Amino acid sequence: MPPTETYRLAIPYDRAKGPLPPSNASDRQFTLYNNVYITYGLSFQLAVAKHVQDTLQASRAYVLVSKTLAQNTNALKDLEGALGDKIVGVKSGLKAHTSWGDVLSMKRECEELKADVIITLGGGSLTDAAKLLSLVLANDVHTSTDFYTKLDMIKPQAPPERFTAHPPRVPVICVPTTLSAGEYTFGAGATEDETEKKYQFLTGQAVRLLVLDAELVTRTTPSRLWIASGFRAIDHCVEGFVSPLNNTVTEDHAVAGLRLLIPGLIRCRQDVEGTDVEARHLGQMGALEAIAALCRVYTPAGGSHAIGHMLGPFGVSHGETSAILLPAVCDYNAKHNANIEQQRKLASVLWDIEEFRDSVAEKHGLKEDAELGSLLRALTRELGLPTTLKEVGVEGPRVQKLAEYSLLDPWARTNPVPLKSQEQVLEVLQPVIG
Repeated sequence: MPPTETYRLAIPYDRAKGPLPPSNASDRQFTLYNNVYITYGLSFQLAVAKHVQDTLQASRAYVLVSKTLAQNTNALKDLEGALGDKIVGVKSGLKAHTSWGDVLSMKRECEELKADVIITLGGGSLTDAAKLLSLVLANDVHTSTDFYTKLDMIKPQAPPERFTAHPPRVPVICVPTTLSAGEYTFGAGATEDETEKKYQFLTGQAVRLLVLDAELVTRTTPSRLWIASGFRAIDHCVEGFVSPLNNTVTEDHAVAGLRLLIPGLIRCRQDVEGTDVEARHLGQMGALEAIAALCRVYTPAGGSHAIGHMLGPFGVSHGETSAILLPAVCDYNAKHNANIEQQRKLASVLWDIEEFRDSVAEKHGLKEDAELGSLLRALTRELGLPTTLKEVGVEGPRVQKLAEYSLLDPWARTNPVPLKSQEQVLEVLQPVIG
């Protein structure tokens, strides 16, 4: 039988309410996406070509592709073969963590090329870049100052109540090759070139279609990168579940995500030949559940995300930031008697996952009553991920700088123990300095 295409409708975006929850706590159910579909089953190039033509009626595609995929794989050639002369521009070699300067440079190119669809082929930084690119195209953004004055920047002291910028007009199709799951969210992070500070922006509805291709990532994404980005998805599950503002919807998605992600990532770690396509598909489905844990009914993340957003521009991948920080943040919150019961409930969830018990807990000598931070730290070791800042080259004065910058992130204050001072962040970091 020929391959068939499968769809899942992502959470719809409510233009009237905007992407933040209403102030009435009893009316917290709201939506994030509108007419965004996730498709899998067809090869990515066939799915993209089909929807550029039939769904979006587009004819001038601007492609953002990772440098590694462009140079070391046939992925870009496959896409070019499927789209032909519909591709009017290709951009590779973007800086990690989405440089404002890169976004402005691409904006000028898209205007000159009259691009009517943006396609990403790569990881989370490309997704954020594409969402911001579509946003700045619609909002007459020309300079760094315009990022502050014309877009909705999420700041801890004064987060925007709703999306107020002009909505994106050029649709985005994402072909993600990692599990960071930025494709599913209503925002994007980007780094100011002059200061290396990373800010979060509301982007509205930019992504219209997500194309998942487990075979593509099996042959193109290195296992270490895949596993690290998968731990980022685990971070979504954990911080959503233990948030003091969580709910039953959050918990259901978080548990579902962990039950897919953990077996899938352990299998990938054990997949020496790199041929386990099903393990990658488990990760893709788990990442969808994981991001829904934060976004299906808005549940703010906490300290791991906040500090991790700022650790990223220091040259650390999102997944590695979570591997280092998530166990430390869980330990810090438990030490200060926050969300203890939620942590215990989630520790029980991990223990009930057979692959976790057999491949992680037993191997690392953990007992059923082990604390959540210990269980997660053992998982990072089993997956071959870093556990200290020193391992990723962040030492000395850079640790102090990280603590300072972390307070800029809106999720510092939604941590179960709100992070309001550099001293608190340094207390979180002390055990993982290395």
